[in-house]
Amino acid sequence: MYIGIDLGGTNTAGAIVDGSGVIIKRAGRPTDTSGGEKTVVEGIVRVCEELLDENHNYEVEGHYDLQPHNYAMHCIGIGIPGTVDGDSGAVVFTPNLPLSGVNLARELKKQYACPIFLGNDANCAALGEVVAGGAKGVKDAVLITLGTGVGGGVILGGKIHTGLSGAAGELGHMVISTGGRACGCGRRGCWESYASASGLIRTAKEYMRLHKESSLWELCGGYHEKVDGRLIFKAYRDGDRVAEQVVERYVRSLAAGIVNIINMLEPELICVGGGISNEWDSFADKLQSIIDREKYTRFSPQSASHTRIVRAELGNDAGIIGAAALGYM
Repeated sequence: MYIGIDLGGTNTAGAIVDGSGVIIKRAGRPTDTSGGEKTVVEGIVRVCEELLDENHNYEVEGHYDLQPHNYAMHCIGIGIPGTVDGDSGAVVFTPNLPLSGVNLARELKKQYACPIFLGNDANCAALGEVVAGGAKGVKDAVLITLGTGVGGGVILGGKIHTGLSGAAGELGHMVISTGGRACGCGRRGCWESYASASGLIRTAKEYMRLHKESSLWELCGGYHEKVDGRLIFKAYRDGDRVAEQVVERYVRSLAAGIVNIINMLEPELICVGGGISNEWDSFADKLQSIIDREKYTRFSPQSASHTRIVRAELGNDAGIIGAAALGYM
């Protein structure tokens, strides 16, 4: 048995997970950053303690307090929204938590004698999909998460590809439009600026300013600041021409990044998750059509092997399951 923790700026979610990626027990609490690293670490410990409640008959191997137990935990794995040094157990940089430079594994080993593993949260989500989700059993896979930003995780040979400094997999920051929209990373034209939910909304606002006849105005009560992805896709399904243009531009931008990934890595599978994936049925066929037309491997139509594009299956559980799997994958 393994513990997986998905540490976020808002919530700390955890679970006991078995070796096949099945969640046995859940726990969670709001992430408390009021006391800096101290309260964040305390929150992780409290989630672990709830999971290891002696009434549930679980214990981390080497844990000092809880008796009796029926199962020994092999490890605790933690997904961090930032860059980590998996070898030393240190958080290198995380923008939304006071943990940059903190050796989190060492801090937690003051409480638990079992191995502690750290991973980037998006990488953990990718690993979770390989263990038990849409990419189950696949050795070479890429997960793309379409939320406020565009996250990503790369699995090669069944292992997370972390790169030289542990920061690999920042797929949202490949440039697809030189000199294009400003991105939060400081560059211009990043994929994230177009293919994220924020990018979709930004495109919709640009089109709405030019087209007062669009039903999007009515859907958001006359205030374009209230437009969101759900309303955009509703107008799209209802046949609003402006919404159709917005979604078509969005899908072209999404496809541009996916084609780049295929041309670079040609993984067996690309798994698409995040909030926008809830609209998968609305744009999947159009997306696949563009990818088939633009990818480099179109020059090898006789090949029976082509990268598959699928929707992620695990939702928020992917990061927890992947974190738990850090100890055995």
